[in-house]
Formats: sequence, C-alpha cells, structure tokens
Amino acid sequence: MSTTTGEARPALWTPGDWNAFFGFGTNILVNLIVLTGLLRFVLQMPGELVFGRILPALGLMLFLSTGYYAWLAYRLAKQTGRGDVCALPSGVSVPHMFIVTFVIMLPILGRTGDPVKAWEAGLTWVFIQSIILMIGGFVAPYIRRITPRAALLGTLAGVSITFISMRPALEMYMTPVIGVLCFAIILGGWFGGIRYPRGLPAGLIAIIAGCIIGWGSALLDLGIGNMSLARLGASFANLGFSVPIPAFDHVFGGFEFLGIILVTAIPFGIYDLVEAMDNVESAEAAGDVYPTTRVLTADGVVSMVGCLMGNPFINAVYIGHPGWKAMGGRIGYSAATGVAVLVLTWLGIASVLLDLVPVVAIAPILLYIGMLIGAQAFQESPRHHAPAIALAFVPHLAAWAKTLIDGALGAAGTSAAAVGYDKLAQMGVLYPGLAKLGEGAILTGLVLPAIAVFVIEREFAKAAGFAAAGAVLTFFGFMHGEAVGFAVTPGIAFAYAVVAAGLFSHARMVPQQDAPVRLATGHAPAE
Repeated sequence: MSTTTGEARPALWTPGDWNAFFGFGTNILVNLIVLTGLLRFVLQMPGELVFGRILPALGLMLFLSTGYYAWLAYRLAKQTGRGDVCALPSGVSVPHMFIVTFVIMLPILGRTGDPVKAWEAGLTWVFIQSIILMIGGFVAPYIRRITPRAALLGTLAGVSITFISMRPALEMYMTPVIGVLCFAIILGGWFGGIRYPRGLPAGLIAIIAGCIIGWGSALLDLGIGNMSLARLGASFANLGFSVPIPAFDHVFGGFEFLGIILVTAIPFGIYDLVEAMDNVESAEAAGDVYPTTRVLTADGVVSMVGCLMGNPFINAVYIGHPGWKAMGGRIGYSAATGVAVLVLTWLGIASVLLDLVPVVAIAPILLYIGMLIGAQAFQESPRHHAPAIALAFVPHLAAWAKTLIDGALGAAGTSAAAVGYDKLAQMGVLYPGLAKLGEGAILTGLVLPAIAVFVIEREFAKAAGFAAAGAVLTFFGFMHGEAVGFAVTPGIAFAYAVVAAGLFSHARMVPQQDAPVRLATGHAPAE
C-alpha cells in the first residue's frame, strides 16, 4: 500500500491516473455519445437545443460531480495518510438515461409533437429524483449497516454483468476486428501488466488502434466500424461556444405531466439510493471508506443544479471504483475527466467525437468494468455466501431478458401481449415470469440474497425482517411491479409475508447459538 507522511499533501496526480483518465474518460465519452444520439435521433430534438442547452448543462453537472468526488478523495487521503485513495467515479446514470428517454420524454413527444415539452418533462423527472436522493441520503447509512455485503455487492454485480457488460460484449463480436483486438489490448494492459510503448495507457492504445482500423477500413471501403468522412465533416457545423442558461421555467413547465412522471420517478429514486449505497460499499471493500450521506446528498445536489440549468439526465456514482483503483487511478483522474467533459460540451466537440471514434473501440472498457465488479462480489464476501450472490444475479437476468424481448417485438411492430403469452411459453419464453421477477430488479436483487445470507447464517429473525420488507415493497409495486401503487402484485407480496412469518416462527424455536460451525470450504458439516 502506498502511503504519504502525515504532513505531506496527497498527490493530485500519479502515473496511474493516466490509465484511469483514459479508461473512465472513454466510459463517460461513450455515455455522452449515446445520450447525444438519443436526443438527436430518437427524440428528434433540434441541434440548438441539444448542443446549445442540454449538453452544456450536463457538462456543468459532471464537472461539479467529478470535482466534488476528487475533493472527497483528497480529504480521505489527507486524513488517513494514504497515497492509494481512489476517487469515486460518477457520471450520467446509464439506466436512467434510457428510462427518461423512452418512458418519459418519448411518450410526451408522441402526445404533444413538441420536443421542448418532452425536454421539460425530463427536467421535472430529474427535479423530483434529486429531492428523493437528498432526503434518502440520511436513511441510507442505516440500510447499509443492516444489509449483508453479499447482497449489496451481489445486486451491483448483477446490474454490471447484464446491463453494463453484455451490450459492449455483443458489440465487440459484431465488429470483432476492432472489438476483440481492443479487448485484448485492455486485457493485457489492465490484467496482465503488459507495458505499451512510451508507457501509454492501455485504454488510449485501444482507442488509437480502433480509430486506425476503422478509418483505414473507411478509406479502403471495407465497412469495418461504419466510419464516414461525410458524417465527420458535417459534425463540425455544431462547433461553437455555449454555456448553461437557467431553465427554471422549463423545469416547472413539466409539472403538467406530473401523473406520468411520478409513476417512475419514485421507484427510480429508490433505485438511486440502493445503487449509490452499493457503490459506496464496493469502494469500502476496495479500501476507501466514503460517507454514504455525503455521497447521496452530493448526487442529489449536482443533479438538481444540472436540472435547473437544462439537463434532463441524473447524476450517479458509477459502478467501477475497484477497477479504476486497480489500474492506478487516484484523485486526479476524476477532476481531469470533469474538465475534459466541460470542454467537450461547452465547445460542441462532443458532436465531432460522435463521428470520430468507433464506439466498438470503447466497448471493451465497459466489459472490463463488469468483470471487475462481478469478481468483487465473490472476492469481498465470505465464501459460504456465494450462493446468495448467485441468487442476486437472477432478477437482473430476468430484467435484461425482458428488455431484449420487448425491444425485438417492438421492432417488429408488435408486443408480447399481442403475440400471446401462451405462444411465447410454447417456445420456452415465460414472459409473465420475466416481467414479475425483473421489475424492480435492483431491490429484488438485494432483498433475496439478504434473506439467503441470513438463512445460511441461521439468523432467521433477520431473514424474516428482509422477507417482510420484501412483502411491503412488493405490495406497493417497488418490487415485482410495473409501477408504484396499492396491491400491485398481492400474490407475490403474500408469499413474502408467509415466508417472513415462517422464518420468524423458526427463529423463536431455534436458538442462534445452534448455528453450525463452518469448514474452511464454507460448507456446513453434514448432520
């Protein structure tokens, strides 16, 4: 472990920050490219709104967020005298990026035909979620104390493997000449310790290699990477200088759609709380202890600032702290990324990058992060809790599968209901089961493994408590329900309540001290 003396100031930049900067920076870049594409091509928003209002406000939000977390890391390094403290990564919440686009803004666009109304609805959605985050920050530390690490890290790993890693992995193999090669470069540099020429970071080498192959292919008309000189040239028209402008009237203009907004704003606000807790727990498992309340409050505050300046996307602490720390990231990479994003968004450079860098060259970095987070859940939890971690993956797999099925059927102009659940079942697709298990996966992926952990430990009263929490959350639609309501899925809620009652009854009959002593393998001796 690297340390500093008590009087020395922590280093603001280390050689490893270059690796983390290019890795984390390209992660942010991918998200920036994706959300720009959603705004321009899905929501059909005009360039002046996207590049003149939304992206500058988003850049300001990310600058404040990354700067704050760099300061928190500096403060922690100074307090502990350690030189290996890594700042929490943060950026636009990826799940929310798609939810606010397809569930909030796109339906409003369809109803009104006005992209500005859709934008206003998105701003109101973020406004409400920011309030939930700021209030929830004071409750989250208690939840962390009572929840097993296997549950917190397990549900995080489930999100990471499904929604963070799978799409990049598929993209890699759709364009393997770029994707697989770039993945090999990253694998060698960040796992194998291979040093590249002049000490250049593996992430930068991967991007350079991807650009060379993609643009070389374009010149030879081979079609690898789908690069286009015409598109690149047209993107320069969006270059210019734009600063955020207050959008208070637009934020409150979206309140006319409050009924639609609240359906998802409340459950996703709770999702934010759980995800942030999970990521703070992940950082603590990697050796960096951050205050949960400060983290959640900061996410709420910077999201509110971004929203009031015109950004319809919420900020979140990212999955991946152990990965950036493992590649040498410390304090500087976070702040440097914020400055870079500010430049990209305020000068309109994001428009050019959208057509300059092959997205598939960046995809392997997200797969790498998924590998790290998935591994951490098992490595940082007791070995005999492994079954609970595996259980945490199941709701996320269901949610991911349902997302793919809905997307495929939607592209064909139909839906699961139109095709018929019985016909789908005949083909092995149990769609109602995927829907019920996958809704609220971040919470289900926490509650189920928590129950499993306490059952494994024979702490049946605690298991009963989490089962009861599952019953309440399910009854009101936060788990296993499409929307928040009353008696949303009463059958599942009743099942959780029965489990809670059974576990509690068993806890009264079986003394805690009767729990079996576990072998080094994590297995209980045969009875």
